[in-house]
Amino acid sequence: MTDRDYGIKCIRDEAEALLELIPKMDQQFDRAIEMMFRCHGKIIVTGVGKSGHVGAKIAATLSSTGTPSFFINPLDVFHGDLGVMTSDDVVLAISNSGQTDELLRFIPMVLQMHIPIIAMSGNQESLLAKYADCHLNVSVSREADPMNLAPTSSATAQMVMGDALAVALIKKRNFQPQDFAQFHPGGELGKRLLTTAQDVMRTVDLPVISPSMHLGEAIILVSKGKLGLGIAETDGRVAGLITDGDIRRAMEKWQAEFFNRTVSDIMTTAPKTVSPLTKISAIQQIMNKYKIHSVLVVDHDKHLLGVVDHYSCMI
Repeated sequence: MTDRDYGIKCIRDEAEALLELIPKMDQQFDRAIEMMFRCHGKIIVTGVGKSGHVGAKIAATLSSTGTPSFFINPLDVFHGDLGVMTSDDVVLAISNSGQTDELLRFIPMVLQMHIPIIAMSGNQESLLAKYADCHLNVSVSREADPMNLAPTSSATAQMVMGDALAVALIKKRNFQPQDFAQFHPGGELGKRLLTTAQDVMRTVDLPVISPSMHLGEAIILVSKGKLGLGIAETDGRVAGLITDGDIRRAMEKWQAEFFNRTVSDIMTTAPKTVSPLTKISAIQQIMNKYKIHSVLVVDHDKHLLGVVDHYSCMI
């Protein structure tokens, strides 16, 4: 086998191990979701070694999707971190064997504080599973490495089970994209969902024309504006819009008479407008729905404030 073949086999073995989890999804999973959903405090995720690294990722995913959570190393509990835990919390304890000594020494403290425990392990007969309020079975038939020793498939199974918990809670909480953006203000999604028209709109050198202007003159202003459009105003209010496409179609239709025609002959009298506080995500939906590349930003009296085009939304 080549190096690539070993890599492909690893991916296939781990994928098959994940599919083995599906028959193990039973009432224990439902109970875990209910415990986490009803939790009035935090979900405290804990684990040692590779399970600890997986736990840190699970805690981050839960927190970013509306379930307050953080990771704690059970070793740190013996040095003061126990103070962050309250009886309103729920502990998610992760161990492939379910017999990890450092984790088991932490469990009596949790029980003494009457904090519910969700166990995630590959051993339903383990001490961790025995003392937990519910147990999530993430056992795998074998690891993906040739020696069947390194935490490969088992760690992936833990990670995926954590994602399954997070996804189920997203649906149960009716968590929406705008909620996700609140937790990710620096990401691309956050920017699109939190940024408004007034943050990105163009406000200077706008190609403003009048409905009575001849098209020959309007072409020059549209070209200078470099937005592919001209905005018709009457008494300081938006009255219509012409685009490069409108101009080309008018030239084909009227040919020599084109220059005698006015903006009012071809303008759209109901262009798409938004308020300054309209989110970029909403503007993109408007553009996609109506197959347009720009929207006008106006106030409540239809006074033009700016233009948001397709490129302005690429943040």
